[in-house]
Amino acid sequence: METFPTTLDSVRLIKPPTIFEDFRGHYVETFNERLYREAGIDQHFIQDDISVSRQHVLRGIHGDDKTWKLISCLQGSFYMVVINNDPQSSQYRKWTSFTLSETNRLQVLVPPKFGNGHVVMSEQAIFHYKQTTDYDRSGQFTLVWNDPALNIWWPVQSPIVSERDQGR
Repeated sequence: METFPTTLDSVRLIKPPTIFEDFRGHYVETFNERLYREAGIDQHFIQDDISVSRQHVLRGIHGDDKTWKLISCLQGSFYMVVINNDPQSSQYRKWTSFTLSETNRLQVLVPPKFGNGHVVMSEQAIFHYKQTTDYDRSGQFTLVWNDPALNIWWPVQSPIVSERDQGR
C-alpha cells in the first residue's frame, strides 16, 4: 500500500494494498483497516455507498463539516475534483483533481470541510465511497460546479447535471 500527499492538506492519494491481475481477471483489496491504520489513515468508516452514472454525468460538488470519505472507482473512469471549503484554511477554495479508474485503482481520501465532485468519462462508471458518518443530505453544502470564482477545469464543457448541482 502506498499513500501520496496532494496539493491540498489532508487530501491523500492512495494505491490500495493488493492489486492482482492474471488470466482470470482482477483482484483488488479496497480496504484493510489494519493496513490503512499503519499508513496513518485511522478514520472509522461506518457506511459504504455507490453511485452509477453514464458518460458525461457530473455529480457534486458536495461535502459537509464532519465526514471523511475514501473514494474509488469500481468500474469505468471519472475525473474527480476535491475543493477545500474551510474558510479558516489558508487553502480555502483551492482545488485539485484526479482521474480514478478501474485500471489505475487509485483512491482519494477526502477530509471534512472539503467538497468533491466527479464527471464520468467512460460509457458508465461506478463511484464508490466509504464514509465516517451516516449520510445526511440536509447537513451538506453544494458548490456550483462551474462557478467562475472557483475556476475549476472540467474535461467536459456541457455535462449532464442535476438541478441541485446547478445551484437551483
